[in-house]
Amino acid sequence: MKQYKALGLMSGTSLDGLDLALVQFVFQENCWSFTLIESETISYDFFWQKQLENAQNLDSESLQKLHMDYGHYLGQIAAEFIRQNNIQPDLVASHGHTVFHNPQQGYTLQIGAGASIAAHLTCPVVFDFRSEDVALGGQGAPLVPIGDELLFNDFLACVNLGGFANISINNDGQRIAWDIGPANFILNAISRKLGYDFDENGNLARQGQLNQKVLKALNALDYYHKPTPKSMGREWVEEVLWPEIKTFQLSDSDLLRTFVEHISYQVSEAINGLQGKVLFSGGGVRNGFLMERITALSKAQIVIPEEDIVDFKEAIIFAFMGVLRMENKVNILNSVTGASHSISAGSIVGKFLKEDNYSAEIYIN
Repeated sequence: MKQYKALGLMSGTSLDGLDLALVQFVFQENCWSFTLIESETISYDFFWQKQLENAQNLDSESLQKLHMDYGHYLGQIAAEFIRQNNIQPDLVASHGHTVFHNPQQGYTLQIGAGASIAAHLTCPVVFDFRSEDVALGGQGAPLVPIGDELLFNDFLACVNLGGFANISINNDGQRIAWDIGPANFILNAISRKLGYDFDENGNLARQGQLNQKVLKALNALDYYHKPTPKSMGREWVEEVLWPEIKTFQLSDSDLLRTFVEHISYQVSEAINGLQGKVLFSGGGVRNGFLMERITALSKAQIVIPEEDIVDFKEAIIFAFMGVLRMENKVNILNSVTGASHSISAGSIVGKFLKEDNYSAEIYIN
C-alpha cells in the first residue's frame, strides 16, 4: 500500500480564484482511492484579476516577471493553507494559470513558476504539465481524464463546466476527451458588461430572449465539427467567436440567453449517445438555468455530485497528477491528446526530506 498527501492548485480561465485541495491518495490492490481532507477557494483581488487578465498583452520581460511573481503568490497562498490546516503534504501540484494555449502552432504557457512556489514550501512542487505533451504533437488538454479514468471510473463520462466545457469518456476501455466549447469564460464576460461578476444561478440569462439566428451561426462554427482530439483556448474565442458574435446586433441580455442555449446544445450533443451515468462538475453546475437547459436537451443520465466534488474536482485531479509524476507513472493519455505517446508529465522542483531529515534540493525536468 502506498499513501500520499498532496495539495492541488487550480486556476481557471474564468478568473474567479485559486482552488486549493488537500487530498490523501491511497494505492492498494492495484487501485487508487482518495479522500478530500481540506479545500478552499481564494478569490482573486482586483490586482490579480487585472494582472492575469492582461498577461497575454505583456512584453516578454514583463511576462517573465509576472510568471515569477505569480509563482510567489501561489507559494504564499499554499504555505498559509498548509499552516492553517497543520498538515504537511508530500507534494504540491500546480496547474498554473493559462496565458497562451495554441497547440496547433506548437505552444502553450501556464504561468506560476515552480521555483517561486517552492521557495515558500518544504516539499516538492510539480508544475508545467502541458508543455511536454504539446511538444510531442498533442493538444496538451484536457488533462483531467487520467483522474476520471483512475478515480471517477464509476461514471461512463465526466463533464466539467469551467471557463471552457470539456468531456472525458470511457470509450470501450479507451479514454477519450476533448474541449466542448467556451462556457463560463464567455458567460462571465457578458455578465461583466451587465455590471455583474457572474450570472448567479443564470438569473440574468433567464431575462433575455433566445435569438435563433445567432444560435444557428454559433453552432455552425468549424471547431464543433472537427474530429477529436481537439482543444481550445482564449485565442479561438478572440479570433473566431467574438468576431462572429459582433456581426449581429444583439443586446448583452439576449446574447447571454443565446449563449446559454449554445453551451447547452453543444454539451447535449456530446453526451446524448451515452448509455450510462455522466458526472458534472465545475462552476457552471451552480448556474441553475444552464443546468436546466442541458437537462432539457439531454437524454443521458446526469449526476451532480456533492459540492466539494463540483467545486474542487480539477484541483483534486491535479494533486493526483502530481502523485503520478512522483511515481513516474503515466498522467497524460495520448488517446486523449493525440500526442505520439502517453507520458508522465510535469517538472519537479523543491525539497525532499530524507529519512535522516537531511534536506536535498533537486530539480527534475
